Amino acid sequence: MDVSLVLKVAGVGMLVTVASQILGKAGRDEQAMLVSIAGIIIVLLLLVEEIGRLFSTVRAVFGF
Repeated sequence: MDVSLVLKVAGVGMLVTVASQILGKAGRDEQAMLVSIAGIIIVLLLLVEEIGRLFSTVRAVFGF
């Protein structure tokens, strides 16, 4: 796992948190929720390759 991946996830998390807080304070709770969901989806897309590598390692260890 690369350090840059951790930094990307942390950056997305910080941006989503700030945007969600700003939208929440402005009374736009629906948009704040959508921003949070979009942030989760972006992070999952960043992690897809690592999750695939994890599953292949587990398969190799258990002989599937």
